[in-house]
Amino acid sequence: MVKVLPPPILVVRTQRSARRWRKALGIALLWLASLAGALALQHWIVGVGENWNVAQSQKDHDALLQKVAIAERAEQVARAANVDLQQNLRDRQEEIAGLRADLAFYSKLTDGRSKPEGLAVHGIHLLPGAATRVFNFSVTLTQTLKSGQVASGRVKISIDGVTAGKLSTLAWTDLAPNQDASGVPFSFKYFQQVAGAVMLPEGFTPNRIHVEADAGGDMGRADQDFAWADALADKDAPDVQQ
Repeated sequence: MVKVLPPPILVVRTQRSARRWRKALGIALLWLASLAGALALQHWIVGVGENWNVAQSQKDHDALLQKVAIAERAEQVARAANVDLQQNLRDRQEEIAGLRADLAFYSKLTDGRSKPEGLAVHGIHLLPGAATRVFNFSVTLTQTLKSGQVASGRVKISIDGVTAGKLSTLAWTDLAPNQDASGVPFSFKYFQQVAGAVMLPEGFTPNRIHVEADAGGDMGRADQDFAWADALADKDAPDVQQ
């Protein structure tokens, strides 16, 4: 006899919808959190990059300003050095001109072919004194008429100029009232520089200097006119005028 097995028993179970929704919600929240984290990370990276760019730009700007300041300082130093060089060149040129004039003067004295001459006024130089409107002068006198003979005498100056819009002349006694009225003494064999000082009155503008030297005897006398501007050795001295 054949034994027949009973039919299988089927069990039908229903899934809970609440669990399914919780799982889906968890996955969605996890995805949103990861998305928010990615966005935050991206924003942080961009901010760091921008801050670095700003800092680097400021650093480059400061370095450029420093280079500009150094270049400007170098230009100022170069300009000042150029001014000093130009002034030194002018000073050397004036010195050379003065040495050439002195050489010509001494060559004239020692040149045996030159015609002997008696007392002569070679030149005059002026320098501003310590007081206002006071000037120190130096007159160069020469003689080659008689070798070894002493020329003695006195020298004095007068100055032509303008006072209150009118031409006027100041005599030696007007210029040096406290000095010897006969002039400054000299005594030499070949040449001498005679020094003295004069004071100009207020309101007087000098134009020309007249130098008169008198040795008497065979040496005789000599006189010479010089422009005030040419006689003024200090070219930077202010003009004497009101």
